[in-house]
Amino acid sequence: MIYGILSTIAFIIILPFWLVAGLFKPKLTVGFKEKCGFYNGIKSDIILNEPSNMAGLQSRPQKTIVFYGVSVGEVIAIENLIKKTRETFPNTNIIVLTGTKTGQEIAHKKLSNTADFISYFPFDFPFCIKNMLKKLKPDAVFIAETELWPNFANTLNKQKIPIPLFIINGRISDRTYKSYKKLSFFFSPILKKYTNIFTQSKQDNEKLISIGANPKTTVIMGNLKFDINKPDASTLGFEKNSQHKILIAASTHNGEDEIVLKVFSELKRKFPNLKLILAPRHPERNENVFNLIKKSELTCSKRSQNADFEQNDVILLDTMGELAKFYSVCDVAFIGGSFNKTGGHNPLEATIFKKPIVSGPSIHNFKDIYSILTSSDAGKIVKTPQELQNHLHKLLSDEIYYQKASQDCKTVFEQNQGALEFVIKVLQTLV
Repeated sequence: MIYGILSTIAFIIILPFWLVAGLFKPKLTVGFKEKCGFYNGIKSDIILNEPSNMAGLQSRPQKTIVFYGVSVGEVIAIENLIKKTRETFPNTNIIVLTGTKTGQEIAHKKLSNTADFISYFPFDFPFCIKNMLKKLKPDAVFIAETELWPNFANTLNKQKIPIPLFIINGRISDRTYKSYKKLSFFFSPILKKYTNIFTQSKQDNEKLISIGANPKTTVIMGNLKFDINKPDASTLGFEKNSQHKILIAASTHNGEDEIVLKVFSELKRKFPNLKLILAPRHPERNENVFNLIKKSELTCSKRSQNADFEQNDVILLDTMGELAKFYSVCDVAFIGGSFNKTGGHNPLEATIFKKPIVSGPSIHNFKDIYSILTSSDAGKIVKTPQELQNHLHKLLSDEIYYQKASQDCKTVFEQNQGALEFVIKVLQTLV
């Protein structure tokens, strides 16, 4: 209660300065109205918590489930869960909230055809939260990873009928853990207000309990990001010569193609049967990248022209929707967006085929996944192009090391899958 009063006073004091700063830096006030709990644009046919008009369901009120992912990584983590929720509970209202502009963009891109409403999560001030609850009327709230909001948790607990509040895919880094542990007197009461905390791993579970989470309601669920389906590669129509070693450079960005081609050319001197599939992230770059390959004096052709490796060193993957399947024919994968500030792309699309991955140092969009992969030989983060070359050389030359890395990919999935069905079973008790 004291925290709620003090935070409200602080908000009132800060507000004028915040709004003025927003005139000079508009990104500071993006979604400001929504974050205060004032939502517009809810579909007119979605009357939240009103009885359904569908035949046979007239007496059963629709439930409204809110999923919150603060930014890109969290939204990606819960994407498949939200789609599975829609599939399993078609009459449930699904609301997706984010905390950042980039989170909004990815939510609209990936979930606009699945969710009933997408907007911003409220500021953690009592009046903002009350506005949100009045407008959205959630029956349960699922927060991805470990976002602790004291006022939000307290307000949901104080409702006439307390609203279930869950942390899913919960994790806590070593650095955050040290800070929270020192302030456990503050965080312990907050953690106990969550209905359940479902963690990614035993280590995350133990950390949160040591800070003050209830041991009876803090349970290991696994990692949602690992619950992906292996694409059916039988429709690819691409035959791999058993004599070839294939490197995929996936989702490359401007500046990375040069790195990849130079490293590949150096490795090819030692491994003559090495081949490269180069897949730029953005299709509009395909022609420029193709010209870059030709200038490197490597033989090349395009996938759209049914290229194979009998006459080519490099195939430019210029078709849409095939990259995930092509991981099935590679031996090792470089994941792009990691030698610039992009933050990397999803490495699991390769490791699900038991293909070891290597990335540059910029992997903040998938840092939790990389933390798991690099704890074994399934994945490697390198700082420089030379380190990239060295690690690829090791994978290509050391068969024992390669087989272990491949097996580690399989083990990682076995240890982390099952989280999606875990949460669906929780939803079955609520919907």
